[in-house]
Amino acid sequence: MTDPYFFGYGSLVNRRTHDFPDARAARVTGWRRAWRHSPLRQRCFLTALPDPGSEILGLVAAVPGADWAALDEREHAYARHDVSGTVIHDVGREIEVAIYAIPDGAHFDPGDDHPVILSYIDAVVQGFLAEYGIEGVGHFFATTGGWHVPVLDDRAHPVYARAQVLSETERELVDEGLAMVGARVVRHRL
Repeated sequence: MTDPYFFGYGSLVNRRTHDFPDARAARVTGWRRAWRHSPLRQRCFLTALPDPGSEILGLVAAVPGADWAALDEREHAYARHDVSGTVIHDVGREIEVAIYAIPDGAHFDPGDDHPVILSYIDAVVQGFLAEYGIEGVGHFFATTGGWHVPVLDDRAHPVYARAQVLSETERELVDEGLAMVGARVVRHRL
């Protein structure tokens, strides 16, 4: 039996946020990415939504021994969905792949009271830049829905548990992407 894989489309694209082996750039068809609020999380996060006409870039990585416990804990507001037949990858063999998505009815279109955390976006964009270059960063911003919610600028005091240190170039890419999608950045008050 071979190890299953997960498909990451947000912070899991950033290899600095996890240590799962055999990580590789990949894409999944039939899904789109959006900011959503779940009562199981304090702030809104990315989720994948079924959408037959869409495709998102991401990363697959092995889950050794099918031990999903650590990943299930990290993704506690999400459910695993089998996407084995819809992931394009270069593993070189057929693999079993799961995507984490907040279940229908357990997430909502967020409003001003559930902002996106900038330190989370920073980690996501850093991962897309490393895997796909500037074009991948543009693809992330263009294929993610829900940019109407405010973005809480917490860079000085990151709220996100897996916040990453970004270079000046990476910060500029994030800021340019947010401007491109018309995101409203608000100051974080301690």
